[in-house]
Amino acid sequence: MRFSAVPTACLLLAAWFPAQAQEQDQARDTGSAPTLGEITVSTPAGPTPLFDVAGSVDRVEGAAMRDSRLGVNLSESLSGVPGLQIQNRQNYAQDLQISIRGFGARSTFGVRGVRLYVDGIPATLPDGQGQTSNIDIGSVDHVEVLRGPFSALYGNSSGGVVQTFTETGEGPPKLGFSMAAASFGTTRTGVMASGSSGAVDYLLSAGRFETDGYRDHSAADRDIVNGKFGLALDDGSRLTLVANSVHLNAQDPLGLTAEQYALNRRSAAVATQFDTRKSVDQTQAGLTYERRLDGDNALRMMVYGGERKTSQYQAIPPSAQSSPTSAGGVIGLDRDFGGADLRWISQMRLADRPFELVAGLEYNKLREHRTGYENFLGPVARPVLGVQGRLRRNEINEVYNLDPYLQGNWRFADRWTLEAGVRRSSVDFDSQDHYIVGANGNDSGSARYTETLPVASLRYEATRDLALYTSVGRGFETPTLNELSYRPDGQGGLNFALQPAVNDSVEVGAKARLAGGLLTAALFKTRTSDEIVTATNIGGRATFQNAGRTMRDGFELAWQHETEDHWRTQLAYTWLDARYSDTFCAAVPCTAAGLVPAGNRIPGIAPQALFASYGWVPPQGWRAGTELRALSSIEANDRNTVSAPGYAVVALFAGYLMQWQRWDLNAFARIDNLFDRQYIGSVIVNEGNARYYEPAPGRNWTIGMSAAYRF
Repeated sequence: MRFSAVPTACLLLAAWFPAQAQEQDQARDTGSAPTLGEITVSTPAGPTPLFDVAGSVDRVEGAAMRDSRLGVNLSESLSGVPGLQIQNRQNYAQDLQISIRGFGARSTFGVRGVRLYVDGIPATLPDGQGQTSNIDIGSVDHVEVLRGPFSALYGNSSGGVVQTFTETGEGPPKLGFSMAAASFGTTRTGVMASGSSGAVDYLLSAGRFETDGYRDHSAADRDIVNGKFGLALDDGSRLTLVANSVHLNAQDPLGLTAEQYALNRRSAAVATQFDTRKSVDQTQAGLTYERRLDGDNALRMMVYGGERKTSQYQAIPPSAQSSPTSAGGVIGLDRDFGGADLRWISQMRLADRPFELVAGLEYNKLREHRTGYENFLGPVARPVLGVQGRLRRNEINEVYNLDPYLQGNWRFADRWTLEAGVRRSSVDFDSQDHYIVGANGNDSGSARYTETLPVASLRYEATRDLALYTSVGRGFETPTLNELSYRPDGQGGLNFALQPAVNDSVEVGAKARLAGGLLTAALFKTRTSDEIVTATNIGGRATFQNAGRTMRDGFELAWQHETEDHWRTQLAYTWLDARYSDTFCAAVPCTAAGLVPAGNRIPGIAPQALFASYGWVPPQGWRAGTELRALSSIEANDRNTVSAPGYAVVALFAGYLMQWQRWDLNAFARIDNLFDRQYIGSVIVNEGNARYYEPAPGRNWTIGMSAAYRF
């Protein structure tokens, strides 16, 4: 599919939508058309109908995320969001592989380029690196995914935004229990209590997950607790406390080379030799205060804090650690983080037309004690592997940002809305090196990055069921602490030559209510300067550089519909052409073999993605359905010499729901990869040892049940 064909398709849709929408208006006036249930999403000004948002945003309900699914990973239930590529690596020592419109695809650790929030608390640190391990799907109310220019208003690394919200307790006390079992020795159990009494509402959820893993050396266990408590005050204001804690232990099977994959796709290669693994302990809490000052003004304040401790054992040969600049093969991270957000919302009039203004100030801070140790004991020639050895790295890193922001929404005519905003983002880094031994010099230093991020959109409501919009904006992505730590030339100090990537985006889209369903389409272009890519990845030490300009052109189409007799259809298609616009060198020192020519595809991004589901889902009784998920081939390195083939997999599910007196009962069974396709589920971009491939499971099953009692 060529990009020139997409505008043509959009023009045809734009010509077709008004006629269809006008017919639906006439049908609604006569009472003969079904009414689509209103869907709202969160904005800085508060809940807003999805149809009224001048941008690409999707909402996935928590009940749908748990329905007929294991309920452990976001990757199980977000495939139906166009523009979002989310892969389970089958490796719980590494986070999910998440990218939005190509942003975040190059990440080999954690989540990059995409901002994450849990109940309004950032799960992305101020340097731009995030994680999803503390998301409790068992208590999720809904998830929102924002794409396009307006995501830039969330600051650093906001190529897209994923927000998770916990349910709010309602009504008499409710106690629930759920359990599921799946292939590869996988089990999940959960309990939850919720309810409200007078001015107080509460929810407390806890879960346990265990798996032997699809691959060798990929066992994991996770314990998670999540709570939300609300208090309505006498003056109409509200306090909400959210807190969660997670403990994770996971073996790391690493990636496979092409040869290893061909011999045994479930093998873990050198992982067992080094006993590669990761452990995480994280606890955080946040408090939100919301107050209605008068009929036109409101105030919102949020403060949060937490700590996260991580220990990770890597597969770095002892010989590579003999270099005086090596940081060893064991990573230790002790992180304390916190922040605050103050927001004022006002409803007013401009030229006697409705005008909404939001002004705010956000502050986030991270203090990290990073240590590195050798991953062996004894002599290099006869080492005992997989144990913590000598100290090789010791530093204190601090990052903070202070960002004022302003956003306005003006309905200047009956059918026209203008929205604009700006954020001034400043991110400061400071590193104090406390391991200065021999040839390992002083890597201390500091850096500051600032950028003004403007966005604007224009929305036209052609009919009550058809809206057209266009939006433009600028975003940026700073290097993370990991990416700044070392210079490609091997000299001491932070990598001051590394600059933030700055992107400019434009989007044209349409939303239409048709026959009781919702159809959305978006066409977008993004141009990025100073794209951050890997420079070297040798001996366990990775360095980074700017690769010049890149381009991302794409098209998204989505359809959701449910008939009155509960037949549900969902379709999501994404086409994305992401390429390097400038030639650069992917090797230091530069060699002819390391040249990446302009026009190469950006690795980690599938040019095409399709999701389709169809099923019968009544609120009670039997239900069943099928899903199709397909991705085209994905390049694994900048030079485009290695790729993972495309694939398509099918899933079937069935279940039974029943309400009996005060009980809610649910049971289900599911088969994924029905036709037992052998495929690569994700790639590790630019992996220095050519271990690019992370295999996906063949045919696998899940069964589960839940019960809840309302007192």
